[in-house]
Amino acid sequence: MRTGFIFGNRILDIVVVSLVVAQTLKVIFYFFKEKKLNLRKYLDTGSMPSSHSASVSSLATAVGISEGVDSVCFAISLIFSLVVMYDATGVRQAVGKQAVVLNKMINNIRKKENSVLFEENMKELIGHTPLEVLAGAALGVTIAFVMS
Repeated sequence: MRTGFIFGNRILDIVVVSLVVAQTLKVIFYFFKEKKLNLRKYLDTGSMPSSHSASVSSLATAVGISEGVDSVCFAISLIFSLVVMYDATGVRQAVGKQAVVLNKMINNIRKKENSVLFEENMKELIGHTPLEVLAGAALGVTIAFVMS
């Protein structure tokens, strides 16, 4: 694999490009859906596509291309990728659902008691749907192959 053009490390370049492309797509999709530009989406978690999945799948793919799919590095990066993607749809999705319930409870208390428990609501869009994770993974694999 050739030397990287951004960081001097081709695999790191692939991962960073995958992350930036995924986050850029979030901004674009939000713009078409809501008809307004929100550059904060570059830093947001959740929504389509999963940038976590894009980055870790591009990592595993680039390592597989560079080191071979029978290498220890590929095995480590593949397992790491699967854990991150499982976490994005499992644990983080559950945390987002819990935040929805907690926000409703807090808002009900605010209305009844006119008190402030928290200044702002908890972030609800933390995790990803399986489709968002799959789209991120497909994006990462594609970018790794294109850049390799």
